[in-house]
Amino acid sequence: GCWGAEGRVAQKLLQDLFANYSSALRPVEDTERPLSVSLQVTLAHIIDMDERNQVLTSYLWVRQVWLDAHLRWDKEVYGGIDSLRIPSSFVWRPDIILYNNADDRFGSSMETNVVLSSDGRILWDSPAITRSSCRVDVSYFPFDGQRCRLTFGSWTYNGHQLDLQNRLDSGDLRDFVDNVEWEVLGMPATRNVVTYGCCSEPYPDVTFTLLLRRRASFYVFNLLVPCVMVSFLAPLGFYLPADSGEKVSLGVTVLLALTVFQLLVAESMPPSESVPLIGKYYIATMTMITASTALTIFIMNIHHCGAGARPVPPWARRLILHHLARICCVYEVGDGCKSPAPPPRPPREDNREEVMGLEDRPVEEKTGSCPRDDCVCHHEVLVRNVNYITGCFRRHRAAQQRTGEWKKVAKVMDRFFMWIFFFMVFLMSALVLGRAA
Repeated sequence: GCWGAEGRVAQKLLQDLFANYSSALRPVEDTERPLSVSLQVTLAHIIDMDERNQVLTSYLWVRQVWLDAHLRWDKEVYGGIDSLRIPSSFVWRPDIILYNNADDRFGSSMETNVVLSSDGRILWDSPAITRSSCRVDVSYFPFDGQRCRLTFGSWTYNGHQLDLQNRLDSGDLRDFVDNVEWEVLGMPATRNVVTYGCCSEPYPDVTFTLLLRRRASFYVFNLLVPCVMVSFLAPLGFYLPADSGEKVSLGVTVLLALTVFQLLVAESMPPSESVPLIGKYYIATMTMITASTALTIFIMNIHHCGAGARPVPPWARRLILHHLARICCVYEVGDGCKSPAPPPRPPREDNREEVMGLEDRPVEEKTGSCPRDDCVCHHEVLVRNVNYITGCFRRHRAAQQRTGEWKKVAKVMDRFFMWIFFFMVFLMSALVLGRAA
């Protein structure tokens, strides 16, 4: 019986309140005074951050509180009823929308109930999934932070009709569900009064600034670390023997691998003039690998100098074969970096006689039964042949010596550029990490 009586009283209260009520008019007793509306936003979840289209999708709980002068009653008269929960379409609602909305559908919040108190105070809590435009700065990607603004205000009521106030100094983050990609540092709220070019009246708004910082672990292990590892392969192309035929292939393969990583980064970034930090690192590394491949081709050309090549210039012999060879520890096979090269062994006398020919021997013996005077012609022919063979052997040895010097020049240059490019890769990696910090 008590519950039935209370239900009939609540129904009578609802009929009395809305008998002559219109939800189309602003509920104030004095039309010259503005209606105060307080706004509070609770961030529940960050659904997506689209860097390429610069759109932030978030799940919000929006609370609006205002005073309706036409919906008051004496709770003692109506059985002590202090509040009613009625559909929000029954009462007047402020047309507060998200100014920087980026959704193709300009839908309002969900049609939830409002809590109507006996003193005319209306509390309207409504969840909303918003797509807001956010200016994304990817200069320090993947170690970047973003500032996304959510600006709420009335679309038709100016500041003389509706006074919008922020209920708290910041957005409520107590019910926020952690995002796997973004870390929320804060959500301060500020009230602004703006006079637009279309109208002379001021329009107040409340702007919530969402401070985000990217969790860079995923990008470090999937984009940055592989790039650093591939980059350290490029200087090793100088250490690869020139006769293997794989020096240029290694440089081209590393360049193609970095191109794939660069395309992956470019697909997710907005097409703007600000190049991300990891993109700059990729471009610098690709430039370095291109230069190393070009130098490898040049050094291979030096290595494969044939027998008709010129001798090594004196300045190159002094600078490269002496000074750079000592700095880079390039010695002959079997020599250490600290022990000097052993002196060459002097040729044996019997070998010298075999190599230089038979012209130094006294021709005293006779061949067979031929007299000495009759063998003079044969002796001259033999001497000419031996001299010819000796000259060919000397020219061959000189050509081999020139070819060996050019190969050693190429080897010294390989080692020198290998250490130079190792230093450049280390320096670029340190600069990227230092700037990110």
